[in-house]
Amino acid sequence: MHLDALRHGNFAKLGEAVTDWEQMTKKLADLREDAENKLKAKADKAKWAGVNATVSREFITRTVAEFTDAHTQADSITKILRDTRGELVGYRTQVNDAIKRANDHDLTVVDNHDGTFSVMGNTRPDWASDPSGKTGATDQKVVDAFAKEIQGILAKATESDDSAAEVLRLLVDQAKYGFADASYADRDEAAKAVAAAEKLAKTAKKPADMSLDDIKAFNSAMAKYHDDPLFAEQFAKGLGAKGTLQFWTEMSFSHAGARGSELDAMKDLQTNLGLTLATASFSDSDGMRAWKKDLLAETNTNFLPDKAFSPVGALGYQVISSLMRKGQYDTEFLDDYRQKLFKADKGAGDTSTHELWVKGYDALDLVFGDGNGRDPLEGLFDGLSHNPEAAEHAFESKSDLDHMLGTTKFTDRGEALGRALESAVTGVAAGDTTAAAPPHSTDQVKIMANIMQAVANPDGGADLVKKGLGESFGDMAAAYMPEISCAIKGPESESVFLSGSESPRGLHLPDVMRFLSATSADPAGRAGIIFGESIYTGSLLQTHLSNPSLFDGDHKQVITDIARNAGIIEGIVGHSAANSEVGKAVEGETDYNNALKAKGDFAKTWVGIGLMGLKVPERYGGELMGSVIGGGAGAVAGAAVDRLIEGQQLEGAKDSALYYSSKDLFAMRDSVSQQTIWSVDDALARNHTHMPKDEIKGAVGQAVIDGWKDSDYYLKRTKEDYG
Repeated sequence: MHLDALRHGNFAKLGEAVTDWEQMTKKLADLREDAENKLKAKADKAKWAGVNATVSREFITRTVAEFTDAHTQADSITKILRDTRGELVGYRTQVNDAIKRANDHDLTVVDNHDGTFSVMGNTRPDWASDPSGKTGATDQKVVDAFAKEIQGILAKATESDDSAAEVLRLLVDQAKYGFADASYADRDEAAKAVAAAEKLAKTAKKPADMSLDDIKAFNSAMAKYHDDPLFAEQFAKGLGAKGTLQFWTEMSFSHAGARGSELDAMKDLQTNLGLTLATASFSDSDGMRAWKKDLLAETNTNFLPDKAFSPVGALGYQVISSLMRKGQYDTEFLDDYRQKLFKADKGAGDTSTHELWVKGYDALDLVFGDGNGRDPLEGLFDGLSHNPEAAEHAFESKSDLDHMLGTTKFTDRGEALGRALESAVTGVAAGDTTAAAPPHSTDQVKIMANIMQAVANPDGGADLVKKGLGESFGDMAAAYMPEISCAIKGPESESVFLSGSESPRGLHLPDVMRFLSATSADPAGRAGIIFGESIYTGSLLQTHLSNPSLFDGDHKQVITDIARNAGIIEGIVGHSAANSEVGKAVEGETDYNNALKAKGDFAKTWVGIGLMGLKVPERYGGELMGSVIGGGAGAVAGAAVDRLIEGQQLEGAKDSALYYSSKDLFAMRDSVSQQTIWSVDDALARNHTHMPKDEIKGAVGQAVIDGWKDSDYYLKRTKEDYG
C-alpha cells in the first residue's frame, strides 16, 4: 500500500459499506428464520405426492439452504470488511503518528508516487558554515529508524488490504451460483487459513522430505483446518489434482508396514486429508471445478512412487477412493465419480470384479487400517454412506443395484455397500445421530423394495445376508417398520400404522417376508429388527392414545392391531431363527445376545432422530417422532429400548431375560407379548386413558399370539409362492 493511499484514504466510504452489509446481514437473518420456521416447517409437514414429491419439496429444501448460506456469507463479508477497516484506520493512525514524530526531529516524509517513500532531513542555509560539516539536525541512524518503522506499518497495512481482497474473492468464488457457507469471525481468521493451506501444499509437494515429526505437525494443522472451506480449496488447488494423488501414493509407499506412533500418524493423515478434500469438493470456483475435472481424468492413471520396485502401482480410482472413507463429499462430484467407477466395475461383470481391481495390485497398501484399499468400490461406498442424496442417486438404477449386490459374493465390499444402502434408503448419513430422519420419498421406497426383492430371490438372494450385509439389512428393516407394517396389514392400513412416507404401501408383501426371514439369520440383523419393531410399536401406542381422533373407531381395535403386527413381525424372526435352513447362523446364543446389547446403544439414537418416520397428520399438529423425545412417543419407545438393553426379566421367569433367547420359540413369543404389554402400560399411564387395563392387557397378549401364529402361515405361503 502506498504511503499517501494509507494517509489520505477515504475510509468513510468503507465504513458506509460496512454499515450497508450489517443491515443486509440482519435482513438476511430475518429471511433465513422465516424460511426455516415457516417455509421449510410447512414443507416438512406436508404429504407430498407426484411431481411435488420430487421437484417442489427439493426446490423448497434447497431454497431454504440458500437463505442460510446467503446469511452466512453476508455475515462473513461484514466481519471481514469491518475488521479490515478497523485495521487500516489503526495503521493510518500509526503512520501519521510516526510522520509527526519524524517532523519533530526535523525530518520530512514524502510519497515518491512509484510505490516508495523517502525520509529526508530538513536542511537550513545558516548551517552551511558549521565547522562539523553537518547540513541537518538528525543523523542517518534516526532517518533509517523512521524509514524502517514506517515501512513496517505500510507492510502490515498492505498485508491487511491484500489478504482481505484475496479472502473476499475466494469467499465469493466458492459458489458459482448461489452462496457459500464459509463462516469467518474476521479477516485475520480467514487469512490465516489461506496461509496455512499454501504452506501445507508446498510441504506436500516434497513428501520424501517429510519426517515423522513433520507429518505430525502437518496433521495438527490439517486437523485444525480441514473443515475450513478456504483452507481446503487453497490446499487442493496448491497441490493440484495429480499432485494430490501422487502425494498419497508416496506416503502410502514410504510408510508401508507402519507400526506404533507411525501407524497412528498415518491413520490421522489419511483421515485429515480425506476430510480436507471432502470440504474442498463443495467449492464451485473456477479453480476447483478444474481440479475436480482433472482428478476424474486421472482415474485410470498408474500412480507409482518414485522408488517403486514394481511397474504396477495403484490406479487413480484406487487412490481417490482410499481418501473417500471419511467426510461428506459434494453430491455432484460423487455423482460424476460414481458413474465412471460403476461403469468400469459393471464392465467386468459380477464375477470378475476381484480380478479387475485386486489381482496384481499388491505393491501398495493405500489404507492404514482395515483392508488394503485395492477395491475402489469400498471407499466409494463409504463416501456415499456419508452423503444420503448421492447414495440415493447411486442406487436408483435397479441394474446398478443388482450388480453391486451380486458382486458381494465375489468381493469383500459387502459391509461398505450395506452402509451406503442404509444411507440411501433412510436419508441419514452413517454415524449422524443429530439430524432428524426425513420422511421416506417414493424413490427411496422403490430402492428399498428392490433390495428386498433381491434378497427374496430364491436363487441365492438370502446368501447376501452372509456377505457382510446382514446388520445393515436389519437397520433398514427397522427404519421401514411403517411400510413393512402397512404391507402386512393391507388396504386402509395407514389409519393405524402411521408414517410420513410418500409411499407407505410401496413394499411387496412376499418380498418383505423373505427379507425379514433371511435377515434374521444374522445376529446383528435380527437385533435391528427387534429394536425397530419395539420402537415403532411403542411409538404407535403412545401416539394413538394421546391423539384419539387419529382413528375413527374403537381404541381397543387399534391397540390389538398394533399388537398383532408385533406378533407377526417377530414371529417371522423367531420361526426363521429356528428353521433348519438358518439354524447354524443363530445357534451361537452368545453372538446373538452380544449383538442385541451392542445394537441397543445405537438404537437409542433411532428414537432421537425419528428413524421410524412416525408422523402424526398435520391436522392434528403432527411432528416427527424425534421432535418429542423425552415426552410423547419418544418416551414410550425409549423405555422399550432400555428394557431390551437391560435384559429385563420376563414376569414370572427368573432365568430368562427379555428376548435373550433364540432357541425357544415360546420364550421369544412371550418376550414379544411382555414387551408389548409393558409399552401399552407406559402409554396408558402417560395419557391417563380410562380403559379397562386388565381387559386391554389380555387382548394385547392374545393379539400377539394370533400374530405369532399367522407369521408361520405367512412364511409357508411365501415359500410356496417363490418355490
